[in-house]
Amino acid sequence: MLKWFSFSGISKEVKRIRWPKKEELGGNSMEVLIFCASFGVFFVACEFFVSFFLKLIGIGA
Repeated sequence: MLKWFSFSGISKEVKRIRWPKKEELGGNSMEVLIFCASFGVFFVACEFFVSFFLKLIGIGA
């Protein structure tokens, strides 16, 4: 049987985990929110430009 696949191995691995501090967690969460918002704005802008171009050439409604 594998050593890490036992209660003592699992508890040893859990003790090695470095949990993020409150400030670090807040900073990382802000980065994720800004990243998601910027991608949302990017995709909305792309959709707007494609729809504008299609209307310009007479394909869109």
